[in-house]
Parts: sequence; C-alpha cells; structure tokens
Amino acid sequence: MRILGGLGDVAAWLGRYLWSGWAGLAGLCCVLAAWQVGHEVYGSFILPSPLETLAALVALMQEPAFLAAARETAWRAFAGFGLAVGLGTLAGAVAGYSFAAMRLMRPVVTFILGVPPIAWIVLALIWFGPTGGSAVVTVAVASLPVSFAGALEGVATRDRALDAMARSFGAGWWLRFRTVTLPHLVSYLFPAWTTTAGSAWKVTVMAELLANAGGIGGELAIARSLFDIPRVMAIVVAVVLFALATEYGLIQPVRDRLEAWRKAGQPWGVRP
Repeated sequence: MRILGGLGDVAAWLGRYLWSGWAGLAGLCCVLAAWQVGHEVYGSFILPSPLETLAALVALMQEPAFLAAARETAWRAFAGFGLAVGLGTLAGAVAGYSFAAMRLMRPVVTFILGVPPIAWIVLALIWFGPTGGSAVVTVAVASLPVSFAGALEGVATRDRALDAMARSFGAGWWLRFRTVTLPHLVSYLFPAWTTTAGSAWKVTVMAELLANAGGIGGELAIARSLFDIPRVMAIVVAVVLFALATEYGLIQPVRDRLEAWRKAGQPWGVRP
C-alpha cells in the first residue's frame, strides 16, 4: 500500500507539473507568432517560417550524423555544466561562511564575469587546441561565477538567529547545515543553475563553431557555409529545445520536489 501511495503522490505531482507548463507554452506561441510576422516581412531567405524550420528540424533529427554531433555537444555541455556547478557551488558555500573569503573572492568573480566568453574560447584554443576540451573549459570558466554567486548569497543570507538556536540545542555542524542552511541555500542555487545550464549549451556551440571541433557547432558552420538558412534555423531551434529540456526536464522537476514546502501554506498546497 505504501508503494501504491507513493506512486499516487508522484503521479499527482507529475500532473501538476505538466499542467503548470501551459503558461510557458502560451509564451512560446507568442514567440512563434512574432517569428511568423518577421517571415512575412523579410521572406524565407532572411527568416524562414516556423513551418519551414519545423520541416528542416524533422529532417535534421533523422540524420545519424546530426544525432552523433548532438550527443557530442551534450557531453561537452554537461561536463562543463557539472564542473561549473560543482566547483562554483562548493567554493561559494565555503566563502559564504567566511567574511574574509567573501571579500577576497568577490573581485575574482567580478573579473571572470567581465571577461567575454569569446575571449575564454580564444584562450582555450591556445591552451588546449581545437578539441572538445576547449569547449568544456570555456563552459566551466564562463559559468562558474554564476553558481559561485548563488551559493555565496544563499549561505551569507541564512537565518543566523535560527542557526544559533539550533546550536544552543546541541545540533552539530552537519545537522544545522542540512536543516537550516540547505533549504535556504536551494532557493538561491536553482536560479543560478538554470542560468548556468542555458549558458552551457550556448557557449559549447559557440566554442565548437569557432574551434571547428565538430558537434552541433560544426554542423552549424557547415550550414552557414552553404547558405542553408532553414537548416541554420533548425539547428538553432534544436539547441534551444535541448536547453529547455535540460531546464524543464532535469532541473525544474528536482527543484519542484525539493521546494514542495513552499506550497504547504497555499490553500491548494501540500498536506501531510
């Protein structure tokens, strides 16, 4: 019975999560409408219509070469995303507990954020050559400050009085972190991780395009050289869809489950 009850809870949550996507779909429909208007004004050579792009996208997804390129880009994007999230979150959380470390690291983060991703790509090409490693390093370095800043703010703005109360009751460091700091930290981490995930795909494709390192960026370079505008638009749409799938298929479901307590105070919210 417990298993059935757990499956019922998961099914109910999945239904609510899917239903909440209607607003996002409405926004995408507005984008498609504006896209169609641009097509009517400028024509197919400048801006193919959504239907033309969809046809090119369907043909693209049936090509084994493109699917292999997409897997290659996905590996690089997720590798860079993992490095940025892991190192940035850990460093930011540690700095959040230390005022001296916070003052020391903030200028470094500002410096890294001030360097354009294109500059990191050029440096990575010099250091690692035109390989997939340059894309991974570029994603990690360009996206790490976002995760660092989110973790730092999450820890630094925690409820210190609540933390002191837990300490007075004999709670150890780990218990205080897990019950007091972590729920507050999560609300800062997920927006940062969402931004990092979107940047990972964009920066990876840009690095592949400039480094001629294969992947989706290589496919985009070939389509550009052939002036195949519908194919270019289809590749762009594919990258956007991959980024949306990463956010709404991976990050947002985890966030929704971890932050279920936010809905507990609503009239239709979670009930024990």
